[in-house]
Amino acid sequence: MTAGGGNQLISVHPDELKFIFELEKQSYCDLKVVNNTEQHVAFKVKTTSPKKYFVRPNTGVIQPWDSCVIRVTLQAQREYPADMQCKDKFLLQSTTILPHTDVDELPPDTFNKESSGKTLEECKLRVVYVNPSTQENSEEEASKSSSQSPDANSALQLLKDERDAAVRQTHQLQKELSMMKRRGYRKSAPGFSLTFAFVVGLIGILVGFILNLTLPSSSTE
Repeated sequence: MTAGGGNQLISVHPDELKFIFELEKQSYCDLKVVNNTEQHVAFKVKTTSPKKYFVRPNTGVIQPWDSCVIRVTLQAQREYPADMQCKDKFLLQSTTILPHTDVDELPPDTFNKESSGKTLEECKLRVVYVNPSTQENSEEEASKSSSQSPDANSALQLLKDERDAAVRQTHQLQKELSMMKRRGYRKSAPGFSLTFAFVVGLIGILVGFILNLTLPSSSTE
């Protein structure tokens, strides 16, 4: 039976126990155990270093298609392990039981491999110690990427929207200018010189605005 998925009776998530290791401080890791069957399943947690860890609950019963959270607490340690490596192991045993059986009513041989006719599955979990600084850096990077990316994308999108709007306005003014010429306006017509100068000047301003928007948006991409 392997951890994390593909088991007949249960699934365990995550597939390893990670503890943030700090001297003189406790640390904990939660395991979610899911019953993948329509039967009642009993479980028991064992470890190679029972004095270092506090497991609650270490034995329990999970209803059909239900789940349970097991909290494993690493007791405060007085010294760092060599190279922050841990050789501790956990074993999670599971087996089907009769319906409506309370955890206090489990027979003594419930998790005994030698019991005849009993299906006993075992899930082995390794222990990983994490340096606090490494954990903090990972969280900060994740926070920065999640907070900065949307802002940068929003600013870039705003620039593009403003640029597109300016382009549309320029095209509209050019169209109106062409229409004025086709209608036979002459330079001597009243107000034509002033209108023509105003339109040309406005087009020049918009073209300059478009260029200014294009340059920062290109460098941002």
